[in-house]
Amino acid sequence: MGPWFRLAAVGGLLCVGFGAFAAHGISDPKAQEWLKTGALYGFVHVLAVFAAGQRSGRGASLAPPLFLVGLVLFSGSLWAMGVGAPRWLGAITPLGGLAFMAGWAALAWSRPKA
Repeated sequence: MGPWFRLAAVGGLLCVGFGAFAAHGISDPKAQEWLKTGALYGFVHVLAVFAAGQRSGRGASLAPPLFLVGLVLFSGSLWAMGVGAPRWLGAITPLGGLAFMAGWAALAWSRPKA
């Protein structure tokens, strides 16, 4: 799994941190929603990186980087807005969702190495 393992672990750390901040450190309901949504989707895909690392094959090797790109774009943009970044960053969020979907598609169509 190589570097994906470490990057996913850092992603998990960020998910816990932003989720906790949403629950205990911020009072704006919209900001809380962004932080929690970013944490939820991020955490699911961090775990998916670990699971995809257990599979071999061409499509399976594409999934971890796609999931991590999704984490940065989707969760990262929501977290940034949740802590006060401009709302135009929300335009980036769907690109992260597409990266998540591409990672799942890569897993769905993965084939073992010959």
